[in-house]
Amino acid sequence: MTKKTIEIIDIKVLKGPSMWTYSPVLEAWVDIGDLEDYPSNTIPGFTDRLVSWLPSLIEHRCSYGEHGGFVKRLEEGTWPAHILEHVTLELQNLAGMPGGFGKARETNKRGVYKVIVRAWHEEITKTALYHARDLVMAAIENQQFDVPAAIKEIEDLVDSLYLGPSTGCIVDAARERKIPATRLSEGNLVQLGYGNQQRRIWTAETELTSAIAEGISRDKDLTKSLLASCGVPVPEGRMVESPADAWEAAQDIGLPVVVKPYDGNHARGVFTNLSSQIEIEKSFEDALNEGSGVMVERFIPGNEHRLLVVGKKVVAAAKGESAWAKGDGLRSIRQLIEEEINTDPRRGDAEILPLSPVVFDKKLELELARQKLTLDSVPEKDQDVLVQGSGNMAFEVTHLVHPDVAAQAALAARVIGLDIAGIDLVAEDISRPLEEQGGAIVEVNAGPGLIMHLKPAVGEPQPVGAAIVEHLFPNQANGRIPVVGVAGSRGKTMVAQLVSHLLQLTGMKVGLACSKGAFFNQRLQTSGNCANWTSANRLLLNRQVEAAVIENDNHTILNEGLAYDRCSVGIVTNLDPEDTAPECSITEPEQIYNVMRTQVDVVLPTGTAILNADDEAVVKMAELSDGEVILFSRYGLNDATKNHLKNGGRALFTENNQIVLAQGPERQVLIDLANIPLLQSSSKTNTLENVLAAVGAAWALNSPKDIIIAGLQTFN
Repeated sequence: MTKKTIEIIDIKVLKGPSMWTYSPVLEAWVDIGDLEDYPSNTIPGFTDRLVSWLPSLIEHRCSYGEHGGFVKRLEEGTWPAHILEHVTLELQNLAGMPGGFGKARETNKRGVYKVIVRAWHEEITKTALYHARDLVMAAIENQQFDVPAAIKEIEDLVDSLYLGPSTGCIVDAARERKIPATRLSEGNLVQLGYGNQQRRIWTAETELTSAIAEGISRDKDLTKSLLASCGVPVPEGRMVESPADAWEAAQDIGLPVVVKPYDGNHARGVFTNLSSQIEIEKSFEDALNEGSGVMVERFIPGNEHRLLVVGKKVVAAAKGESAWAKGDGLRSIRQLIEEEINTDPRRGDAEILPLSPVVFDKKLELELARQKLTLDSVPEKDQDVLVQGSGNMAFEVTHLVHPDVAAQAALAARVIGLDIAGIDLVAEDISRPLEEQGGAIVEVNAGPGLIMHLKPAVGEPQPVGAAIVEHLFPNQANGRIPVVGVAGSRGKTMVAQLVSHLLQLTGMKVGLACSKGAFFNQRLQTSGNCANWTSANRLLLNRQVEAAVIENDNHTILNEGLAYDRCSVGIVTNLDPEDTAPECSITEPEQIYNVMRTQVDVVLPTGTAILNADDEAVVKMAELSDGEVILFSRYGLNDATKNHLKNGGRALFTENNQIVLAQGPERQVLIDLANIPLLQSSSKTNTLENVLAAVGAAWALNSPKDIIIAGLQTFN
């Protein structure tokens, strides 16, 4: 081989639906050089090496649609671009990302392929692609490759760049409900929905979460005061100014007590069940290091619980678990913690793990001192040593929560003013009312972590993401506004402008992105060609926009993807077989069709495709629409519209110099062509079909007929 290499010559990220799939993908152009002459079955030992490094490739079904399908392709012979696709996806999967779409296609240049893979995050997928290229080349050349190191690097990127588990579960639940999700930052700020129907989340906080309520929740003394005034059981206690004051407060309250920072979190600096002056005074200093003030409270005997309140009800509950080291007569407590407890795969600092590691801190030293032990003590065989009394919500107990307890927790959230809250309470038995067992609510937390409910150490996960989405979008709302997408070879801009005009006359605030600029309610916002992903996306982020009209040409679809996941109306004006994109290796009519059909593929089941009945290729797209189809024809009834009407469909066409709206056997004249100024002033041959396409869109969106007529008469 004279050029035994895989060269990645270009990468583009398609951020929305494209000719490949509905989801964002990375499209890499790859030159395999002389490897074009060496499929996998001609390279000695290649398949065995690849599968030994990535045994989970056996799960890839590939074109055979069966377990082991891809490995079968390797054995029969397939090319490096196809292999690169599968290896990239598998590396992402092994690093904790979901599986996804993949495809490899030849271009019009020998040895150059397009490799398309699902891109959950651009940087993560690019890194996986380059590692996959190096791995495949190592397998071809029979060289060593450090697979664990590659996966670790991708894992680190996932941890730092991808959505956290709390945000991720909400986004996943939204997508299950077909609610669009748009990430607004490199952090966890996400928009759900479009335009004026959107809601925003940041982990487990929403735009409905009051900043005042969040501030109150951080002030534990104020929180307790407000809760107590509303009859919610809380432990007695007060703020203290010094170690001596802490001991005095403890004596007033009654031993034992809890010493904790009044504005801390994650149980840091919280010391429980303290009875001696030395313990209490020493704990004051340690608690102060974790916050800006210290509280002393009555110690409530029982188990710690975390109840998640969403809206006005408890949707999940978890019970805490203490950590114990069991002596073997040989190892110290330090060794037992390091070798037995902290090696539990459920424990760790990662946000996705349900249990935290046992930390060697002052709290641990205090706990051991109570048992007359130190970290270097060697407990006797089978001796149980308490090493962590709190901090792990391990047991899923939602099904055990007593209705009175749930009501108290929901009341606590409302008193503070939080729409989503983590309620910490202590009780011997969560299935009994708090009052009868002396239980109490000890904290109310804004932005609670959800991992304990998503991945409990013991018990079934709870659908907390779905509960939050239902809170934001009740009664099956989907967060969508009418989105009209306009594609085709000619006339797109005029159609988009006319549709925008017609919709605005109905009273909606309309955003328009087209080749003439970006507009809001007919006011120019950005000049120049705005028929692109960036301009369209800005419309969908705008909280004032009640309807969006977006022009898409084949270059936008090929190089950026659509800015929306689905649309209410998808218009295809026409399809010119000469409207090619050679730079994208799109040169054949069938390829152009596959690009343009993207606009119809994304029509919602409740939406409508508006298609040119005078264009045979466009009419063929009707079978691709998940929603209704309205055909339009400038030449009156033709075979396509006749058949469509015969089947009960809708169509509009010209007859006797009038625009006629038809459904099944019904006919209704809309307007005389002579009364449409645009038709009289325009010299373009396709102006009439543009008018029909725009009328079809307004009709599909149930615009009143008189409004459509007025719009046609006033459009300039």
